[in-house]
This record gives sequence, structure tokens and C-alpha cells, in this order.
Amino acid sequence: MVRIPDAKVALSTASVYPESTATAFEIAARLGYDGVEVMVWTDPVSQDIEALRRLSDYHGVPVLAVHAPCLLITQRVWSTDPWVKLQRARNAAEKLGASTVVVHPPFRWQRNYAREFVRGVWRMESETDVRFAVENMYPWRYRDREMLAYAPDWDPTKDDYRHFTVDLSHTATSRSDALEMVDRMGERLAHIHLADGNGSNKDEHLVPGRGSQPCAELLERLAATGFDGHVVVEVNTRRAMSAAEREADLAEALAFTRLHLASPTWVPGT
Repeated sequence: MVRIPDAKVALSTASVYPESTATAFEIAARLGYDGVEVMVWTDPVSQDIEALRRLSDYHGVPVLAVHAPCLLITQRVWSTDPWVKLQRARNAAEKLGASTVVVHPPFRWQRNYAREFVRGVWRMESETDVRFAVENMYPWRYRDREMLAYAPDWDPTKDDYRHFTVDLSHTATSRSDALEMVDRMGERLAHIHLADGNGSNKDEHLVPGRGSQPCAELLERLAATGFDGHVVVEVNTRRAMSAAEREADLAEALAFTRLHLASPTWVPGT
């Protein structure tokens, strides 16, 4: 018997950049997303639990996940200590009712943090009901050179984590087989960042269906297996020429996601 998944479709607040976190809540409500994932970055509202709670209540849009500040541009957001960042992300998730904290593997130059990262994430998960879902990243490339920027590895399936996030723009950039990575994650796959890419050196975050990644196939597999995590639309709309164009892209991404989540054509074992 095929089970339609209980997965909710959320909008990453990063998807409206350079617009604000507040704008993301407004768009998510207007388009009919089930919730948002808050990307914690330099926007002060993204760092303010009470401001986020007010936005959530006002728009009727729950915060389903919190993305810890792991980017180069957020090295000073919520402390320069990466463990403090994760603690504050967990606290935000608990207070906002979010089930998941998304976290990137450490940068290689964060040696002490990287050395303790796997054990530390297990320890933090043991202290809360919030899931810490470690996200796949990619090698950094410039022309014919490749830099391994993340440790223990950009591919989290090479280490032992309780929960994973798979990002299909990142599988494109790393030139990985996305469905094979999902197979390796198995039942520990807890969270999806849905976007597309064509395998360039840039992390493209295209609207799903506009690149080469198996976005539809993954969603249909989730539908067939009764996935009950969150599917988060995390696309790049920076080049949108107007607010209307940005909103049209986000509406298209939502329609694509709902269509394929309702089409459980994948058969386990095939």
C-alpha cells in the first residue's frame, strides 16, 4: 500500500534574499507554504526569537526549522564560537516549536570544532528532541583546482550522524549522484533542501525542474516511502527583476513540490 507522506513544504527565508526575513513570512503565507525555515544570518530579525515568533503568529506560518549560522558571512553571528551558535540554534528551535536544526560540516580551518564535531552533534541531540540534520556540501573549485573546504568531509554520509539534510543544489555542485547519496542516508534522512543545479562550479539553487538534478524522482520516492520530515524550498531569486518575478518563481517551486509529492510512482527495491 502506498502512503502519501506527511511531509510539510516550507520556504527557506534565504529564498527571498536580498529581501528580508519578514518578507519571507509574508510570501510564504500568501503562496500557501506550510511553514518556513529560518536562515540565521546578518538580518537582525533572523537572530531574534521574539521577532520571529511575532511574525509567525501574525502570518499564521510556523517555523519548522532553524538553519544555524554556518556561512562565511555569518562567522560573527550569535558568537564566534561555533558550539555557541549551535546551542543558540537549538534554543531558538525549542522556543519556536521547530523540529530541526540544519547545520553544515565545519570549515577545515576550524580545527578544534571539526575534531569534535561528530561527537558534539551526537551529544547535543541527546539533550533535546530537536533533530540536528547535518547537510551535504561540496568541494570548492576554481578552474582546474579543487579545495576541500569542509571537515570531517563535505559528504556527511562518510561519518556517523543521527540525522541528515540532503541539498540537491549541493549534489549538483559536488557532481554527486543525489539518489545514491539519499540511499546512503537511508532512514536517517530527516530534511530536504529542494533546489536544482546543472553541475557547475557555482552553488546555483535553481527552481526545481530547471536543472539536471532528480528533484521529481526524489519527491516521488519520499511520497512512496511515507517521508514525514520537511521539504524546504531553498532557491536563489537574487536575479529576479521584480517582486512579482520572485514570487512567481517561489510559486512555481511550491507547485512543483506539491505535484511530485502527490505522485508516489517510485517502487521500493527498484
